[in-house]
Amino acid sequence: MAAFIVSGGLSVAKSGFSQKNVSRAGSNVVMLAKSKAIPFLEAPSKLDGSMTGDAGFDPLFLSDMLDLKYLRSAELKHGRICMLATLGWIVQEIVHLPGDVFSEKHALEAIYKVPMAGWWQIIAFISLIELVTFKKNYDDSEPGSYGFDPLNLGKPGTLDKYKLAELKNGRLAMVAFVGFVMQYAVSGQGVIEQLTNFKALV
Repeated sequence: MAAFIVSGGLSVAKSGFSQKNVSRAGSNVVMLAKSKAIPFLEAPSKLDGSMTGDAGFDPLFLSDMLDLKYLRSAELKHGRICMLATLGWIVQEIVHLPGDVFSEKHALEAIYKVPMAGWWQIIAFISLIELVTFKKNYDDSEPGSYGFDPLNLGKPGTLDKYKLAELKNGRLAMVAFVGFVMQYAVSGQGVIEQLTNFKALV
């Protein structure tokens, strides 16, 4: 508190939000609000809590440099991909289609067994999806909303609940997928293999 005790001409005014303006000799010092997710960092200016799942987590302050809607669309897309990827990573250890191409139980090793024709199919499918959904990232529609709801879960009153659930599960899946890759790179074991036959690294 002693730092704020100065001789003459010091006035302190509080704003209506979470900022404090300290003026002296015509200069202003602004103390910005802190992020809820990372309390020792300043809260990103665009993350005001109005978006579903917004906890102010943006340590690189990408939201200040890029379009917020585009970032949310990218987060949802990567989260959905990783939810499928983590499920596929585990299932592949147990279930295999007939043929040598599908016999590899480790996902990273299976990449090298996919024939070139298969890679072209994968690239063509991904490219088609990107072309169809590209404009959705920049128009007035809601980020990540493509009208896909075969079970009709998005009803009024429950839609916000499922939006938050998808976002949280997507974020968890992104972390889990990175963990799966690192785990295999270090141990050479799949997820189920390590759980049932744990081998210490040392």
